[in-house]
Amino acid sequence: MMRKTLLASMIAASMAATATAATVDGKVKIGVIGDMGGVYADVGGKGMTEATQMAIDDFGGKVLGQPIELVSADSQLKPDVASSIVRKWVEDEGVDTIGGLVSSAVTGAVTQVTSANKNIALITGSASHSFTAKAGVCSPYIAHWTYNVAALANGTVKNMVAAGKKKWFFITADYSFGHALEGVSSGVIKANGGEVVGAVRAPLGTTDFSSYVLQAQASGAEVVALANAGNDTTNALRAAIEFGLTEQSDIAGLLVFATDTKAMDGNVAKGMRLTTGFYWDMDEQTREWSNRFKAIHGSIPTMVHAGAYSATMNYLKAVEAAGTDDADAVMAKMKSANPTDFFARNASLRGDGRMVHDMLLVEIKDPANRKSEDDIYDIVKVIPGNEAYNPMNPECDFSAK
Repeated sequence: MMRKTLLASMIAASMAATATAATVDGKVKIGVIGDMGGVYADVGGKGMTEATQMAIDDFGGKVLGQPIELVSADSQLKPDVASSIVRKWVEDEGVDTIGGLVSSAVTGAVTQVTSANKNIALITGSASHSFTAKAGVCSPYIAHWTYNVAALANGTVKNMVAAGKKKWFFITADYSFGHALEGVSSGVIKANGGEVVGAVRAPLGTTDFSSYVLQAQASGAEVVALANAGNDTTNALRAAIEFGLTEQSDIAGLLVFATDTKAMDGNVAKGMRLTTGFYWDMDEQTREWSNRFKAIHGSIPTMVHAGAYSATMNYLKAVEAAGTDDADAVMAKMKSANPTDFFARNASLRGDGRMVHDMLLVEIKDPANRKSEDDIYDIVKVIPGNEAYNPMNPECDFSAK
């Protein structure tokens, strides 16, 4: 009997030690780095943190019997500030994964830190496809969740060129995201028989777009593409309306969030088509989650908010399945289990870290046909993920490494 008791005690102690060893410091800690007061604050600020906390709460607040902690910070849209914060988090404060990540310049700086420290980056706000497609930038510790420039271009641009809009001009945000979006979109235009007749680049946070709009107007383009986002998009559209550009050219918002659409003059924006990874009113699943989010945040979610919840929830599921928060083990579980939730439809996480899922081509509704202030889109087409996203670069396939 004594031997059995001793054996049972040893087994219990071993199990307890194993459970404690599941995480290095007895908890799973998630950091969200966002833009709390800049041009992307409505898209990737407080709401991104709230969506992440929703996922933690819905998961039960614990994983592997240990608490899940959340920390957040403002990147100020400065790569050096963001990388400094994240370095302190992962090297000194035991943060296991970094979520959020708005602005491709910020994300590029942060992922250098996370990859060097073998911490997972859950990119839910940035658009550049380089994070999973460019050798030397891609990493086995990146999961790019919500969308990228290839999906935006293949959704909006390809469909407009196919409809006969051949001559394009770009007003582009002058940093890596804008450059990437213009570059990929230009390739889609040319591959489908169109031409780019000009482009101009505007600094991030520009408030006066008059000179850029006048250059677009002089180009004679059939479509003026706004390769920017957030307040930059709404400010550029206001200038386009003021100077009559919308009367001679179609405006293509290449990255338009629900918050941007609600800020636009619906009588001018009606009929504009755009690509998004999520729409709150698509079906019962999206409405149920979105109504809960709105009750917390005060407004409907963007695709970045929904993506932040989905990425966090699937990360926690992978930690549970792996029995550890070790980054290699967790990424292996994330890539072997197809994400399925209200956001991720027909989804898979590829070996390069790109989460491929259905995208939506939507059209901005005429205000006269809206049932409420949040009834902003008609869904024109569901775009399968394998049509929306760029093919995998073999140099970035980490599935077998």
